[in-house]
Amino acid sequence: MVIKYELLKKDPSSMARLGRITTPHSIIDTPCFMPVGTQGTVKSLTPEQVEATSAQIILGNTYHLWTQPGHKTVEEAGGLHKFMNWNKSILTDSGGFQVFSLAKMRDIKEEGVTFKHHKNGSKLFLSPELSIEIQNSLGSDIMMSFDECPPYPSTREYMEKSVERTIRWAKRGFEANKNKDTQGLFGIIQGGEYEDIRIHCCEELTKIPFDGYSIGGLSVGEPKDIQNKVLSFTTPHLPEDKPRYLMGVGSPGAILDAVERGIDMFDCVLPTRIARHGCAMTSSGRKILKNQVYEKDYTPLDKECDCYCCKNYTKAYLHHLVKADEMLASTLISIHNIQFLENLMKGIRESIKNDTFKEFKKSVYDKYGLDNKEQDF
Repeated sequence: MVIKYELLKKDPSSMARLGRITTPHSIIDTPCFMPVGTQGTVKSLTPEQVEATSAQIILGNTYHLWTQPGHKTVEEAGGLHKFMNWNKSILTDSGGFQVFSLAKMRDIKEEGVTFKHHKNGSKLFLSPELSIEIQNSLGSDIMMSFDECPPYPSTREYMEKSVERTIRWAKRGFEANKNKDTQGLFGIIQGGEYEDIRIHCCEELTKIPFDGYSIGGLSVGEPKDIQNKVLSFTTPHLPEDKPRYLMGVGSPGAILDAVERGIDMFDCVLPTRIARHGCAMTSSGRKILKNQVYEKDYTPLDKECDCYCCKNYTKAYLHHLVKADEMLASTLISIHNIQFLENLMKGIRESIKNDTFKEFKKSVYDKYGLDNKEQDF
């Protein structure tokens, strides 16, 4: 296998796992959070700034890089690592989520999906084989299988047909990978909230020797208790010796809940997206920095953080940047938000190592006034 996973320790009171992933470019301690570099860049940050947050791996988006600048352009530049000057690991998604969330006028057939470009309306076609071809050109360490991401909620009848198609597409994508010696490939488990369909998908996809498995179709609008329920009955059916990845989750409460249920990897646009709106994740909850209360607050953004932003700037200055609509606001708050999540992951790993994960999770929930319902921060 190109991607090697080592299970180092299990939490005795939950399904939480401490592990290590080795890729062709780096070693990744898990559980881990992956900042999203949609178009070959983590928005508003240089690769050096991202690396300074302790990020071990970033995510690139197949759909967006395919449509701009084009996968062949990236391949001619030496691959995505060289093109964007990132020397650590890269995971690329399959483009499937964007097809089903952004694209217009979709026509789903066995061959693949015909749809319109989300900006200019031009006709596009994406198949399992083309998704892998694009990702082969990008040269990511970990590729994702092309799947159908059904909407929430979906009927049982629709989900059954959708999952069977996803399984067939997974087999086709696995066979299409021309770089089996240099690029890993993850399968994606679908099935909505239906336990037997999810388990069936697990059983079928684990027959294919993927390098890891992702749980898809969550964080798409379902209630928090449904997401946790799905994770609880899905992860026990995944191999212990391979990584488990939950796509699109980046809020601390949801990360803690998923780690408790055996998830190793996370990604989300949340930390940089809210930063662009002047919102920071901090050790005392979220802060909306345009609020007047910060106008003369000359203290660091987060007294418990040692990121570049917190070591050098005050809430008053950040308030000024946000109010003035200065680009630097997005950069500084993004640096902080990503490091905040990387620090959270570090705390999670330490707690699993020390058999104190449940206590760590409770302390986070207590500190921020969260409960186990819909609240998060």
